[in-house]
Amino acid sequence: MTTLNYAKYIDHTLLAMDATIDDITTLCQQAIQYGFYSVCVNSGYVPLAKEQLQNSDVKVCSVVGFPLGACLSAVKAFETTQAIAAGADEIDMVLNVGWLKSGHFDDVKADIASVKQSCNDTPLKVILETCLLSDDQIIKACQICTELDVAFVKTSTGFSKGGATIEAVKLMRQNVPASMGVKASGGVRTQQSAQQMIAAGATRLGTSASIAIVTATPDESQGY
Repeated sequence: MTTLNYAKYIDHTLLAMDATIDDITTLCQQAIQYGFYSVCVNSGYVPLAKEQLQNSDVKVCSVVGFPLGACLSAVKAFETTQAIAAGADEIDMVLNVGWLKSGHFDDVKADIASVKQSCNDTPLKVILETCLLSDDQIIKACQICTELDVAFVKTSTGFSKGGATIEAVKLMRQNVPASMGVKASGGVRTQQSAQQMIAAGATRLGTSASIAIVTATPDESQGY
């Protein structure tokens, strides 16, 4: 793969609590320089990212209900509406992991549906937090997302006890339609790991090690 091929898979990500205005500005400048698909930021930084990227093709992705996914559905839906109004081109929401593990599948579905309704035509990615789920729970989450016709299922927040694994990506790819994207996020930090995730079925990568991936150099970033 060429640098450009890898770049177009990447949501260049900065979700740290202590990310500064200068940090987000740099993130956007890097995304323009390397041609990443998007930047992924917390909703409070969507206006800044949109301003920084206004003369580029780089999209703005906002996380919602992040990183726990346990807030009220109405709060997720409201954050989604506000993020899109501020300029978000894509939404990455965290599903309610506790509800899923409790077997409250109708509640999980309603939670995702409320955000999808707020998205209208804006693509929605649903973060499963696969490190906390059994294979059966991952499959069930994929089935719910398929029924709701979301744009992507996504492995991880990068803020729990583990990130993307090849096994989880393969399992997700096998349990959603070919038309649905699979995003591998959390721990994808080298060109080799990126290539492995893509080979397993990932169609998008969420990472803060984006430059290391596209340049095949050691990762000097920290985090996601």
